[in-house]
Amino acid sequence: MDSLYIVMPAYNEAENIESVVSSWYPVLDGKSEDSRLVIADSGSTDETHAILRRLSAKYGKLRILSETGTFHGEKLMALYDHAITSGADYVFQTDSDGQTNPDEFAAFWERRAEYDGIFGYRPVREDGRIRAFVEHVVCFLLKMYFGVSLPDANAPFRLMKAETLKKYLYRLPEDYNIPNIMITTYFVFYKEKNTFRQITFRPRQGGKNTVNLYKIVKIGWKALGDFRRLKREMIGSGTEDEGKRL
Repeated sequence: MDSLYIVMPAYNEAENIESVVSSWYPVLDGKSEDSRLVIADSGSTDETHAILRRLSAKYGKLRILSETGTFHGEKLMALYDHAITSGADYVFQTDSDGQTNPDEFAAFWERRAEYDGIFGYRPVREDGRIRAFVEHVVCFLLKMYFGVSLPDANAPFRLMKAETLKKYLYRLPEDYNIPNIMITTYFVFYKEKNTFRQITFRPRQGGKNTVNLYKIVKIGWKALGDFRRLKREMIGSGTEDEGKRL
């Protein structure tokens, strides 16, 4: 049976983390015994880590990464690396804030053999118009820089073959702050077998969102320089440098 690693970054999710773990953990049923739910929690200042430690005694396949970078992108990079080096067949990423629905995972899993990557897209976002607008801007920039047409570049609901993810993950620095955007871009740019499926995206279920408009603008400004650099590397290197960390 195929092994599945469900990976989630977490930061100050004390109000959400127990319900998120309890709702996503059953997704591992029917998968290989090597499957895991892995949560990266580093830097939380609330009770998130203590709750995770308690839950790990109850859920035997729950793993906690506590020595990663503290930012979202760094955690994603560490989680993906952990899944790949642990021998996962498939990697599924979502977030720990309760905005995604575990009931929608089965439709992705049933079609896993057909695609290298199945990515969620959010035609309706219940987390605010500003974030929806930012996503549209991101997709426009990706079209301009890389010539890829994406309905959603950054949705935290994505199932990927680990061997395909490995081809592109290590092109990015370990502290890269928007890896999901570039991973989606790589899959489409290099014409891996991929598809996008509609998902629901609820409001944050509890706690406070720590990413405000100022941070979004700051990340976006840096991303423009990253896009220019990555485009040059993509055009100049093809895929022969896969597996090498920049």
